[in-house]
Amino acid sequence: MPIFKAQEKYTVQEYMTWNDDKRWELIEGVAYDMTPAPNAAHQRILGNFYAFLHGALRGHRCSLWIAPRDVVFSDWDVVQPDLFVVCDPQKETGKFIQGAPDLIIEVLSPATAKKDRGEKKDLYERHGVKEYLLADPEGLYVERFLLGRDGHYSRGQVFGARETLSLQTLDDLPVPLWEVFGVEPPDA
Repeated sequence: MPIFKAQEKYTVQEYMTWNDDKRWELIEGVAYDMTPAPNAAHQRILGNFYAFLHGALRGHRCSLWIAPRDVVFSDWDVVQPDLFVVCDPQKETGKFIQGAPDLIIEVLSPATAKKDRGEKKDLYERHGVKEYLLADPEGLYVERFLLGRDGHYSRGQVFGARETLSLQTLDDLPVPLWEVFGVEPPDA
């Protein structure tokens, strides 16, 4: 178990030696404890997103990953996104993903929402994640950020639970969000 000192920054090398029962992330060297465990709504939405993408990506060149799986961006940054897609097999190592996934999906929870909207969004933008989704189990919406040619995210686009979201990084793959959120379809 790591012993933390106030105001100290940690490297990914140090992180890789931690062997306690908790899940951690580093953003700019700052350690974030990922406990408590996600609630039922979080897990249901994550599972539905995974099931949909798993089927849609069958035979596709991209690979789908679910937490816990380390994504190393730099010597100071390692995170475990809820769900992500990597289309460059050279980024996949035996132990972790090295570099930016093409698509990251974070399901918001009260304990992580501020970090997902702030530090993680900034981290993903800085390291070139092309498409970043925030799924809100309480508000029943997905907010999408697309990386522009200038290296910055566009203003977030919001999609309701009864809409279809087209994932641009996956050739405009249509995602029926009512299936993800487990609500009635729009024509019901």
